[in-house]
Amino acid sequence: MSQLSVASALRRDAQHNRAHILEVARQAFGNDSVDVSMDSIAKLAGVGAGTLYRHFPNKDALLAALLVLHYEGLDHRRVEIEAGESDAGRALELWVEALGDWMLAYEGLPEPLRAACGVESPLTPTCHAVIATTERILKAAQDEGLARRTMTGRDIFFGALAIAWASGATAAGEDTRNVLRDILKNGWMEPKTAPGGRP
Repeated sequence: MSQLSVASALRRDAQHNRAHILEVARQAFGNDSVDVSMDSIAKLAGVGAGTLYRHFPNKDALLAALLVLHYEGLDHRRVEIEAGESDAGRALELWVEALGDWMLAYEGLPEPLRAACGVESPLTPTCHAVIATTERILKAAQDEGLARRTMTGRDIFFGALAIAWASGATAAGEDTRNVLRDILKNGWMEPKTAPGGRP
């Protein structure tokens, strides 16, 4: 076998290992939470720790790879919202709902997402992209007088993150997410002005 053929076979083997690890991690995080250890994932995948860490140097790198498809789904939802909703305030509301779904892709995901906003990690670029999109959707609502000027996309992102965290907590009630989402909505909405200019 030529060196080129050997190299090609090794690349295929590495790609197979990476795909297998991702599938095992997806199932493990889905069944339990993102708290599953890297060593446990390696054992479940039937690979050595060295193989796992060659592909994914830490858990954030593994999560970032798993979230690629979830992020594509979130962006597809954004396109649907922007194409189908002419009311900027309603578009913002629907976007926050979509954010919550994305943030709850795996139990325990809100915490690594929060941390990635303060410390550089493989999840940071995705968080920044989502915050930038949120900022743009929020600004459209602000331009129409439907959202407070004091709010930022980062504020909305962290509000949605807090709701996702609370919704995933063991003690959360069935309606916790809806109640907290209403509170966030009331927080970003521009108060109606009564006659005479008083809120």
